Amino acid sequence: MRPRIVFFGSGAFAVPALERLHAEGYPILAVVTQPPKPAGRGWHTLRTPVHETAEKMGLPVFAPSKARDPQFLEQVRQLSPDLVVLASYGKILPQALLEIAPLGNWNLHGSLLPKYRGASPIQTAMLEGESETGVTLMEMVAEMDAGDIYLQCAVPILPEDDAGSLEHKLAHVGADLLMEGLEQLRKGTLKRTPQNHSEATFTKPLTKEDARLRWEEPAKRCHNRVRAFAPKLGAYTTWRGKLLKIWKTIVLEASHQAEPGTIVACSREGIDVACGDGLLRLLQVQPESRARMDAPAFVNGYHPQQEEHIGG
Repeated sequence: MRPRIVFFGSGAFAVPALERLHAEGYPILAVVTQPPKPAGRGWHTLRTPVHETAEKMGLPVFAPSKARDPQFLEQVRQLSPDLVVLASYGKILPQALLEIAPLGNWNLHGSLLPKYRGASPIQTAMLEGESETGVTLMEMVAEMDAGDIYLQCAVPILPEDDAGSLEHKLAHVGADLLMEGLEQLRKGTLKRTPQNHSEATFTKPLTKEDARLRWEEPAKRCHNRVRAFAPKLGAYTTWRGKLLKIWKTIVLEASHQAEPGTIVACSREGIDVACGDGLLRLLQVQPESRARMDAPAFVNGYHPQQEEHIGG
């Protein structure tokens, strides 16, 4: 008999898991997501990707402002789920909620736990220059991302990946992992392994300041910062007193004597900027209040000069 599920999720990472549950015929009693938020200059409300997906499926959606709200907790109790499944929900579930489902509370987390617990595992792995990450199916406990592990799957981080492409891959791996966990649960073969807490590392919610390029850092670190914030927020610097977002770069293993942040070359191939170690070639940028453009368009339209400083 398939478990009756309440699904918690908000971000795009959670959508493939919800789609697979629905496609495989698992009874989804309700979908819980973050409330709609104001967005854009007109302050229109923006629903989460999970909210949009659930409504298209005709599933009931709850969007409580607080997961510990007594009325919401009672609604979940009344549903009598066998299992809670969570992915990219954005809030920690209270203990009272974790006690409702008899088969437990599963979380799909975008890292190979115990490494990179917390709010930004995908972006942090990219920022730290990891060559591999993955997805963990784990049991939720009161402490963040500290529960026992059911299943894990490693995924390579390719040189051409950014946080968006990596999240897309991990999301689909997570959906497969969830299906495997449910199949093992059905067969009675699902096992859980405690985490080695001494090996835990932690991430934090990333802010706009984290996306600011620091030219004194090595070019590889600057490049990884660009990758970590693409394709949504965007890494940024300043140029001629205005914001300049950087969307695509490559690292040039070249020595230089220039001060970090100095443009050392401009061509149709890109704008080469001195870093603390090596050069970062800017391939796609976005001047303030303008659309994204590749390097030739930026050079032709804005005429950056060799020895001009960027970022100050």
